[in-house]
Amino acid sequence: MSQRIAHLLDLPIEILFLILKKLDNIDVLYSLFGINNQRLDIVAQQQIFSNILSFVAISQSTDDICSISDSILNRFRIDILPRIQQNVKSLSVESASIECILGSGIYPSLTELEIFNFNREIVPRYFTGEIFMSVELKRLA
Repeated sequence: MSQRIAHLLDLPIEILFLILKKLDNIDVLYSLFGINNQRLDIVAQQQIFSNILSFVAISQSTDDICSISDSILNRFRIDILPRIQQNVKSLSVESASIECILGSGIYPSLTELEIFNFNREIVPRYFTGEIFMSVELKRLA
């Protein structure tokens, strides 16, 4: 019996979307951007993967909310967010990473901002400074 090996890149675009929609948008973007494959790069830039982004993680053992790793945040800040900033409609961030995320671009479509572990000393700096003024929010959640 002959075996046929199917590669991810051999799948129709619709099947790729079905598979990738099962993952968090952050994981899709982090995994597919910059891997030197034009087809996957185009898939990653679709609004379905870039309109709702959650930069928080929930500890499975304690249910604590924390920021994602610095290496992932830096890659988003430098490579990914500047390319998808126009698509972002909703952001979920931890107060310690708010500067990194909001400072990465201008988000003209942003309508929802969720801030976890709100820090009364850190967060207000960004709502009165240049970073926040560059973000046009229609609704603050």
